[in-house]
Amino acid sequence: MTTTGADPRTEHTAWRADREETLREPHGWLSLTALHWLTPEEGTIPGLPGTWRVADADHVAITATAADGVVLPAAPEPLDGIAHVRPVDGLPGVLVTVGERVVEIARRSEDFALRVRDPQALTRTAFDGVPTFGYDEAAVVDGLFTAYEEPGRIAVDAVVAGLQHFPTALGEVAFTYRGARQRLVALAGRDGGLSLHFRDATSGDTTYGAGRILKTDDPGRDGTLRLDLNRVVNLPCAFTDHATCPLPPAGNVLTVALEAGERTPHRPDLA
Repeated sequence: MTTTGADPRTEHTAWRADREETLREPHGWLSLTALHWLTPEEGTIPGLPGTWRVADADHVAITATAADGVVLPAAPEPLDGIAHVRPVDGLPGVLVTVGERVVEIARRSEDFALRVRDPQALTRTAFDGVPTFGYDEAAVVDGLFTAYEEPGRIAVDAVVAGLQHFPTALGEVAFTYRGARQRLVALAGRDGGLSLHFRDATSGDTTYGAGRILKTDDPGRDGTLRLDLNRVVNLPCAFTDHATCPLPPAGNVLTVALEAGERTPHRPDLA
């Protein structure tokens, strides 16, 4: 994480504002309204025009007329006929526009899913911020990263029963928090750096039960890195039932309660 020499609390306040601005984006995670698993049978999706199906082992086929207003990525005009899109497992899905909504076509292992992102979703329009623990200077700690001889692809379960994710484990990060030594498997971050996905004694109580995540910068050449546990955040599945988030790697459980970072969010769609 980058520091500027500013007061840590001021930096944290600015970081939290950026975090919540990202959550409020029109087609961000709070805009999800549906999750559909596609099959080879051509079928319609409630509320969407056209038909959608799995075409083969790598592609999803969309059939629509120009009047349906289904616009493919980088296409200047609505689709009029049949098009094939190729989502990649583990990466963000292919985004197809239908009016003000965005339809994300994603691949998860051998399955294909369609998610609808609607700016008018109640989870977005009624969002009033994420509850957090107060900023704690003691939650900023030094860590030491020890790389594996070779990065390895591991399997982790997902919040969706029967689904798995396959992140890359780079090594382990050790640190001490409130006098207790901790060690976590470190995963490769999507945009570089490390990703620490874990549970702790607050999980399922004051924080989301499927765990939280901390993203860090790359460690130094000697493996040292700074961990600001105040920046531990919820995964998308804490905000919506239409996400397919991974669960933490086996054993990634802190031995103490981490009362820092984000707490269980308010779900207006469940109120």
